[in-house]
Parts: sequence; structure tokens; C-alpha cells
Amino acid sequence: MGKGGGCVPSKKKVPSAATQHDDHRGSSNPPPIPVEDELPETNATAETTTTSTATPAPTTITTTSRPIEKLKIFVVFYSMYGHVEGLARRMKKGVDGVEGVEGVLYRVPETLTSDVLDQMKAPPKDDGIPEITAAELATADGFLFGFPTRYGCMAAQMKAFFDSTGQLWREQRLAGKPAGFFVSTGTQGGGQETTAWTAITQLAHHGMLFVPIGYTFGAGMFKMDSIRGGSPYGAGVFAGDGSRQPTETELALAEHQGKYMAAVVKRLNVA
Repeated sequence: MGKGGGCVPSKKKVPSAATQHDDHRGSSNPPPIPVEDELPETNATAETTTTSTATPAPTTITTTSRPIEKLKIFVVFYSMYGHVEGLARRMKKGVDGVEGVEGVLYRVPETLTSDVLDQMKAPPKDDGIPEITAAELATADGFLFGFPTRYGCMAAQMKAFFDSTGQLWREQRLAGKPAGFFVSTGTQGGGQETTAWTAITQLAHHGMLFVPIGYTFGAGMFKMDSIRGGSPYGAGVFAGDGSRQPTETELALAEHQGKYMAAVVKRLNVA
């Protein structure tokens, strides 16, 4: 899909499936997943020859099948110390848990030199997660963009990637595609909401659809007994000085967001 200049994602059919029963870590209102029309499983033809004096010839049945293409949600992120990457991996698990939808991990190009990264004690990037190019975005059915904050806004590496999507903007190749955000901040007041909020402008200029999670995580959004990142805008993690890793609650919220986005993408692609 996305090969032309259309304003909405292509319609793709997926196999009939019952509503997914997912683990929402306390969610009281799991996202609905529509039941869609079944694809024909076989194409049978029969040829029978009979006469008054002969027995019928054996019936010949030819069975054909066609591959079923899954909807693709690109989980595109920048992570300097691994906190956002941890959320991204759990988010992919949530996407993959919905039948007919597949999450694909990508990282955006680094803009800092290796010398600077060494001085900042940043760990090496996982070579198993490929870098994405702007042109590849047009092949996705939906997106989950993750990034750390820099003074309440997205990190420069992610902004540089969005700045490279000018050709897609001119052709409106991303118009109508849904997208969500997840973030990392160093402190509780560091921008869990504003980092996602200020990123919405990128989607608006592309004509994309911002998909927040609201309070669909249920009871998990109201717990006050522990520190937890995330907001109605999307999943989040508190990194502190860099040594704090995502808690199970923060990871569960990320997984929920993956499932929620997958349900939205399926609904938008029902033929």
C-alpha cells in the first residue's frame, strides 16, 4: 500500500477472528477487535462424466490458496540508553498479539558521533533492529513512534527523521494513517505529556490520525501506589539518572498500547 498519492490507507482483509482476549494487567475495558468477513479457503471445481452404462468418473477437486498479508504497524523509535527501546519491544509484543497484525521494530538514524556517544556512556545500538528510511514509512498501515524528551519535546534525532519526510509530505503519502507516541523522561515533571503533545504537529502536517490511549488501560491508569510513567497520550517510562529501568507496570502499559493500536488499525482497514 502507499504506492500512490491516496489519502487513506489501503483496505486489506485479514482472516475472521474472534475478539482477542489479551492480558491488560488490570484493564477493565480491553479494546474491541472487529470480526471480519472470512476469506474463501478453497476454490473447488468438480468434473463428473456419467452414461447409462458406466459408473461416474472420480470427482477431481482442485484446491488453491492465497497468502494472507498481515497489516503492518511500524514501531519506530530513538533510544539513547535503552529505556525507549524496552517499551518498543513490549509494544511490538502487544501488536503481534492481535491476529492479522504484525509489529515491525525500526530505529531512526543517530545524529551524534561515536565519540560523543562514548563520552555520554551510551550503550551500543542493537544491530538486529534496522534503521528506517523516510520512504519506507509509506509501506506501513500504522505507526507507534517512541522517543526521549529534550526539554518537553522530542529528541533531536527523532525530529531530524521527521524533517527528512518532506517528499512524503509533498505527495501526502502518509495522510490518513494512524499513529501514536510513547516517551521517556528523566523526571516526573519532565514531559510525559508535553513530549507527546508537541509531537502531534508532525502528524497534523502529514494529515495523519493521532491515536491516544486515553484511559483504556483501565485500573492501571489510576494506581497511585508506585511511580509510573505514561499518560492518556501514550505509554512512558521514567529514566531518572539512567539507572532506573522500566517497571512491569510501565511495560504492561506499552503492551496494552500495542494491542490498542492494532485494534484501531484493523478497524480502519475493514473492507
